[in-house]
Amino acid sequence: MHHRVLATGVFALSIGILACDEPLSDVTGPTPLLEPTFSSIQEQIFENGDSSGRSACIQCHNATGQLFAGRLNLEHAVAYAQLVNVAARNKPSAIRVVPGAPDSSYLVHKLAGGPDIFGLRMPQNGPFLTDGQILVIKRWIELGAAND
Repeated sequence: MHHRVLATGVFALSIGILACDEPLSDVTGPTPLLEPTFSSIQEQIFENGDSSGRSACIQCHNATGQLFAGRLNLEHAVAYAQLVNVAARNKPSAIRVVPGAPDSSYLVHKLAGGPDIFGLRMPQNGPFLTDGQILVIKRWIELGAAND
């Protein structure tokens, strides 16, 4: 009996370790180079579209279009300052990115289409980010949302 419990424990541990070794590119789908850093998210998500047909976020969230896009400018020079510890314009009780707390970050709610969002899920009219892409953004926030 003891050997069976030990064998089951070793098997479960092995499966857990293998799951952690899954390459990030297997999860991120149309953005295989996406990493949980701000610079990667800026380049791979905000500034560029992807093979799913998703447009770059900056097509709407720019200095000209920000009036209509929740006053959120995601252009390179200002994106970080517009996101981290900043209240959402159309929902001032919500903070766009709360370092260390992805589930409390309004950006995640908007990307995932949470029930508490003001307006539409982003990107408007899709294609939406994949679960893997959102997971990477959540991981960046969980790690403290550094400007890296």
